[in-house]
Amino acid sequence: MKQKKIPMRMCLGCGEMKPKKELIRAVKSKEGEISLDLTGRKAGRGAYICKDIECFRKARKARRFEKSFECRIDDAVYDSMEAELSEEE
Repeated sequence: MKQKKIPMRMCLGCGEMKPKKELIRAVKSKEGEISLDLTGRKAGRGAYICKDIECFRKARKARRFEKSFECRIDDAVYDSMEAELSEEE
């Protein structure tokens, strides 16, 4: 029996490859709206980070979300994402 392959994604904060289930997905919708996708079901371009708030801060500081989504991200968006992530921990 063939074993099912675990989907791996890279964390934007630490750059480590981890199973998709262990990461949180940030998503950019067609309208250009950026939010955290805690269900992993939203449509749009996704980028992944660890559930660790430090990884989020690293990714934010290095503007990795902006590079990934190819757009400028407002501080208010980052702040709401960070608040949402803090609730998850």
